Amino acid sequence: MSYQVFARKYRPKTFADVLGQEHVVRTLRNAIAQNRLAHAYLFVGPRGTGKTSTARIFAMALNCPNGPSIEFDYNDPICKEIAEGNSLDVLEIDGASNNGVDQVRDLRESVKYAPSKCRYKIYYIDEVHMLSTAAFNALLKTLEEPPPHVKFIFATTEANKILPTIISRCQRFDLRRIPLTIIANHLLHIAKIEGVDLDEKAAFAIGKGADGGMRDAQSMLDQLVAFCGNKIREEDVLEIFGFTSVQTVSEMAYRILESSTVGALQLVHETSEAGKDLGKLLTDLIQHFRTLLVSQADLKAGAEDLEPDIAAQVIEQSQMASTEQLLRVVDGLAEVDARMRWATNKRLHFELGVIQAVQNFNEVSLSDVIEALDSGGTLPKPAARVPSTTARAPRPAAVERVSLPAVEAAPVEAPVATSVVREPSLIEPSPTPSPVPAPQPLLSVEEVRPAPKVEAPAPKVEAPAPEPMPEPEPELILAPHVEAASAISEEAFWPALLEIVQERRGLIYSWVQLGTVLSIARGTVKVGFPTTEAHAKDSLNRDNQRSFLEGIATELLGSPIRFEFSLDPSLKPPAVTELHFDLGDSSPPVKPVKEAPAAAPVAKATPEPAAKSEEPAPPTSAEISEEFQNDPLIKSAVEKFKLKLAARA
Repeated sequence: MSYQVFARKYRPKTFADVLGQEHVVRTLRNAIAQNRLAHAYLFVGPRGTGKTSTARIFAMALNCPNGPSIEFDYNDPICKEIAEGNSLDVLEIDGASNNGVDQVRDLRESVKYAPSKCRYKIYYIDEVHMLSTAAFNALLKTLEEPPPHVKFIFATTEANKILPTIISRCQRFDLRRIPLTIIANHLLHIAKIEGVDLDEKAAFAIGKGADGGMRDAQSMLDQLVAFCGNKIREEDVLEIFGFTSVQTVSEMAYRILESSTVGALQLVHETSEAGKDLGKLLTDLIQHFRTLLVSQADLKAGAEDLEPDIAAQVIEQSQMASTEQLLRVVDGLAEVDARMRWATNKRLHFELGVIQAVQNFNEVSLSDVIEALDSGGTLPKPAARVPSTTARAPRPAAVERVSLPAVEAAPVEAPVATSVVREPSLIEPSPTPSPVPAPQPLLSVEEVRPAPKVEAPAPKVEAPAPEPMPEPEPELILAPHVEAASAISEEAFWPALLEIVQERRGLIYSWVQLGTVLSIARGTVKVGFPTTEAHAKDSLNRDNQRSFLEGIATELLGSPIRFEFSLDPSLKPPAVTELHFDLGDSSPPVKPVKEAPAAAPVAKATPEPAAKSEEPAPPTSAEISEEFQNDPLIKSAVEKFKLKLAARA
């Protein structure tokens, strides 16, 4: 007996053998079981997805001895003739070579005759889109009203080339590309039957190269057995077919996400020197970034056609960049792909595309700048390969900010450690403040704020007698105030929170002050905003802003707090906000307002009015405000925050 290739030897024989086309198989089985058989069927799908095999199985189910029946014996002589294409009643016609009007006329004549042995006379036309327009028109009447003993089955890979009048007379079935996991598992099953040691990674590499076609995958496996014998590894697949490993594509994505231009170019060099197709590598890289985008929306959808270890890397990489960054990279690589199709030096364009991808990834957009300004932080940087879970803790930043005044007061060796150790040394008589864990950053910030009041006795710190200084400092630290902060009343909670927000993150103060506390219960603070202030609610509802406010609320109330923001129609919208610019005055406007009563005695010597009176020499405030109004950044800020500019006299 002659050798039979895997694609023919393991062709599906029953409906249960058809893989990856459950929607088609279920419809055909139900049609047979319920005796709802149409006169014409159209199978559409890519190559190697089972169009011809499904048509033959359907023909066997219709013409089996007990038919039409779902359960049939494919070893029956009639079924064998149909499977081998030798049946006189099941005619397989190649549409590419029989595409003229004469062949269709012969078909119309033969339709009149009854089948010789079977129940139905079935005409199967493969690549039906190759028929000419005249041939299609000649077939219309017969296709619409055939004799009761005739069934038509058409198959095509390009349904758009078929006349709509033909499609409207058929029941259409769209066969999908077979998923990668199904192809790989089926190849492992065939290898087990054939006694071939097929590596799982090699099976996935074959399935990826088959691009959803089971017949292509089986043919590739047949070729590998001829080349490698009974032991096939992933390296053999990559060497024979010139594929790029999935790990190489993932590593290239890692280097782009880590902004490693040198590493990415080195990988391109290694791939090119190995004789791999750079065009295929670029296509796989674009597909990989598409998987990252899908994985950000749905982790399961992004990893359904991947190996387990690659799926874990996809989940990790999807967390290393924002959706906007990934879209910029994909757009840049798609442009390079279009250029490479017609370029002679593909490596040059690929290297330029990789460099551009790194630059696009690190590009800072306007939304990133606004996000950084809102949060009071810095612009985003490329993430490391191993995402750090501790980087999101906001507390260390507050400690570092408090330690700066302590360093200015006296020379210290370590900034953070000394700021924590020095305070207990100044309060040795009262040991109660030392065990306070969480409110410490809050109090230390308040300690920095009233520092201007103690500017007069500041020279005493340099005096040889340091004893007088510790006496007022316990009054400023106010250890009993720690307990009060943890047990603050609900009425004083919101004003205290506003004061701290203005001190720590003044950029969001205008949003927070628009809110109104609706209720505080069960560790949840519900804050309402007028319906006209949806932008303020959405801005504060971001993760970084909400966690910042929850941290302050936890310090004030002494227990974990969660914020809920909502729009309340009962709240009145605020008046139009005016943005004042203290042009020519470098001192912050907030502190003089707060400390007006205490700063009254200091205002005896008023050197600043003289300075202000001398300042009209430069351009007037009205002239400067016009420059500000014409500035593009000021205009964008006015549009974003709905502000009204006004120059303060």
